[in-house]
Amino acid sequence: MRKGFTRHPKPDTGPRLKNYITPSGLQRLKDEHKFLLNKERPAVTQVVAWAAGNGDRSENADYQYSKRRLREIDRRIRFLSKRIDAAEVVDPEAKRSGQAAARVFFGATVTFTNAAGTERVVSIVGADEVDLDRHYISWVSPLARALMKKAAGEQAILHAPGGTEHLEVLDVTYDRIPLDPFVEPPGAQSAQKQ
Repeated sequence: MRKGFTRHPKPDTGPRLKNYITPSGLQRLKDEHKFLLNKERPAVTQVVAWAAGNGDRSENADYQYSKRRLREIDRRIRFLSKRIDAAEVVDPEAKRSGQAAARVFFGATVTFTNAAGTERVVSIVGADEVDLDRHYISWVSPLARALMKKAAGEQAILHAPGGTEHLEVLDVTYDRIPLDPFVEPPGAQSAQKQ
């Protein structure tokens, strides 16, 4: 075998980005992981076994689709396992004192205005919890980074792809950030077996 086809371990590229997450966000990841591992994967595995027994696999659409779906499930399970293992839970409702209670950090709900006077409210959450309809932004987003460590009355400068914007922080609170729980998706293989 040629050397070009052998695997070499990837060198460590430095410190990994922390996976900050709220308790309800972590629970949602765990629920999805449990569903995929205990319900969806076994159901798809049964379909693969059934389809494999139907003859020529090269022309068997059930077999090919189910194998592809099984690979997707396994890939998602691996991804979720890594995200759960790397999770650092930060509870927005935890008691904070001094500067930590008055400044913007992970889990904060921030009210701010832009130069035009438009007022907005955002909650800073983990990358797995982003919901733009509810104004939940990732802590690594340009807006969250601009607001980090600011207190009410302070200015922030947002450097975004669309240009530079000046913001003023009006209020910083740490309240519960409600997240929708994981729901079994419609059309899941395990749902069809019930």
